[in-house]
Amino acid sequence: MGKRVLFFIITNILVMTTLVIAWTLITTFTNIDPSIQDGSGGLGINYTTLMIFSLLIGFGGSFISLALSRWMAKKMMKVKVLDPDDQLTRQERAVVEKVHRFSRAAGLMHMPEVGIYQSAEVNAFATGPSKKRSLVCVSAGLLQNMDDDSVEGVIAHEVAHVANGDMVTMTLLQGVVNTFVVFLSRIAAILVSRLVRSEMQFVVRFAAIIIFQILFSILGSIVVSAYSRHREFHADRGGADLAGRDKMAHALRSLKTHVNRATVKDRTDDSAIQTMKISGKGSMMKLFSSHPDLDERIARLEQR
Repeated sequence: MGKRVLFFIITNILVMTTLVIAWTLITTFTNIDPSIQDGSGGLGINYTTLMIFSLLIGFGGSFISLALSRWMAKKMMKVKVLDPDDQLTRQERAVVEKVHRFSRAAGLMHMPEVGIYQSAEVNAFATGPSKKRSLVCVSAGLLQNMDDDSVEGVIAHEVAHVANGDMVTMTLLQGVVNTFVVFLSRIAAILVSRLVRSEMQFVVRFAAIIIFQILFSILGSIVVSAYSRHREFHADRGGADLAGRDKMAHALRSLKTHVNRATVKDRTDDSAIQTMKISGKGSMMKLFSSHPDLDERIARLEQR
């Protein structure tokens, strides 16, 4: 789930920033922004209108991000989509078969798209705007470095994300976070603009909105990442139900082995499994990690 969270957060910040820039420019040159009315509460802010505006932009941004999530993943990772009707290698057909088998076992009515991307990292992710239009993708490094049972555990985990509808629930959470981001960033920008001369207020407010928008979005990603870590435990349980607890636990232990090996080899190597990928490690960056520590995931799975 790490990569889909990363894609979703990046897309969300880009979409939200674009929407706010467009709205700010439009309202500035047309003078029709109803959320700012001089003389209201001493700050010139119509809080009710601003909250409605924030809700529309916040949830609109998150649902646009959701709609773009699968397309963004394919483009950013250069994913090769595996069509079952095409000529596939034995390894590629085995991946498709596993995804479809677990999808049927999970009760999915529509089979996810299946893809492989060329990378030495040991990773997999699932994304998409709905169960009907989902994508399950694995790295070439995962297929080369893990045995068949581990691959089954990882794929079952990703299919569980799709079956659980995690991207939709994450979108709703992101919509709430976005609403507060838009609301607070505009209030902060207005307050900052009041500290300069009137002829400079537009420039300062415009710049401050963008800066606060990005800053608060990054802080808001802490909430989204915390939810993602919670859903990882749930997907581990779902993966265990689909592939068997032994295979799911074996997959997590294999991932831990590769994490340790990559860390020893080169802590800065791009192929290492880092914070925003399949394992969550670090100190302060752990707040932004989409995945909990592998030891904790293994322990919880074994306690079932």
